[in-house]
Order: sequence, then C-alpha cells, then structure tokens
Amino acid sequence: MNYDDSNPFAKILRGELPCIKVAESDAALAFMDLMPQADGHMLVVPKEAAVEIFDLSDESTVACMRMAQKLAIAVRAALRPDGVFIGQFNGAAAGQTVPHVHFHVIPRWEGQPLRMHAREVADAATLEALAKRIRDHWRAY
Repeated sequence: MNYDDSNPFAKILRGELPCIKVAESDAALAFMDLMPQADGHMLVVPKEAAVEIFDLSDESTVACMRMAQKLAIAVRAALRPDGVFIGQFNGAAAGQTVPHVHFHVIPRWEGQPLRMHAREVADAATLEALAKRIRDHWRAY
C-alpha cells in the first residue's frame, strides 16, 4: 500500500473532512469512529504521513500509544466498560482499509459482541454525546 494523501484521515488532519474530535496533540489526533464497533470506539491517527506502523517515526509511535493509553483511561472512567481493546492493522491482509496508520480504542462489555465495521454510520448526536463524556474524563488526566 502506498501513501495516498487523499485518504480520509489525511483529509481530516488537513481540515477538509469533519470529525468528532476527542483529543489532539502536536503529533496525533483522536476522534470518534463514524462506524463504531462499540459505543465509544475511537481512532488515534498520527499527524505524520505513514501507511503502516513500520513507516512511522519513533516520536509519532510514542505519541500515538500515549494518546491511546490516556483515551483508554478516560473511556474506562466515562463509560465503565468491562475492558478496552487497543488494536492496529498493517496491510490489507491484516484488515487495514485506510492507507494511513491508525489505532483503534474500543470499549468492550461482557456478552456484547462487536458490531460489524464499515456497515452503518452512527448518529452524529450520539457520537458527540459519547465524545463529550470521554473528553470530560480526558481532561482529568
């Protein structure tokens, strides 16, 4: 996969596409997944242009993982899931669909299977309400 700067995450980073932002640093942006597999599903995207984790600088990798950790802490406090999944896919064979490295932060509840991804866009008001709850706890850390 080659980096394509017309990918949706690059457009979000440039402000060409909207997103429901949860957190931002100099090196990374976190926003709500529009087609969440569970309530509170977020994406952490480095601002560096890179397709896979193998292409990402050490600085961006550390920034993304630190943000994912803080989001996991915040979502655990905000939504009280039974667990939090943090995942990342490299290459089409692994399930990567957007050619910009990104990390999924997904709250998990016992007995509640993940919804199919890329099937249905969630209600914007619901996503914003979840983001607000998570942001409120993000600021505490």
